[in-house]
Amino acid sequence: MAENVDLALKPSLREKWGWFVALGVALIMGGGIAFGNVMAATVASVYYVGMIMLAGGVLHLGQAFRVKKWENVFYWILSGSCYTIAGVFAFLNPLLASTMLTFLMAIALIVAGALRIWTGFRLRPLEGWGWIALGGVVTLIAGLVIAAGWPVNSLWILGLFLAIDLVMQGLALIAFGVLAKG
Repeated sequence: MAENVDLALKPSLREKWGWFVALGVALIMGGGIAFGNVMAATVASVYYVGMIMLAGGVLHLGQAFRVKKWENVFYWILSGSCYTIAGVFAFLNPLLASTMLTFLMAIALIVAGALRIWTGFRLRPLEGWGWIALGGVVTLIAGLVIAAGWPVNSLWILGLFLAIDLVMQGLALIAFGVLAKG
């Protein structure tokens, strides 16, 4: 079945390969702009997260008023209020919000790295376990480096991650488009 899907998609992808390459180039250019001003990219990232939290909060509050006779309506109101307040806070003070997001990112990377190392060692009899453990070490070190530089690095770390992600996605789309052409 997967081969049938592949065969059906190939002509369509072959015709559209240039769009993938163009989008890849645009993303790389956006990544370059973000690299040029990582602080502005950090603020843009915080606004994006704030917008999502604000929308989620409003949706939660809307749900709370739709199920007002439900016994857990208080949970919906509390949850929606927290999301809404956090979203508004991100817009009112993006630099302080970036400090909190950077701190949470450092914690998440440290925990994820430690869990990957643990998982790698649990897979030890299997071939390739070391790559999982090594990936965990890299993730753990990234989290520790971010935590060690916190809160000062909060002004630029989210923007740096955004810039790296844009460039990597751009390169991936260019490679995909060029390979789809062939």
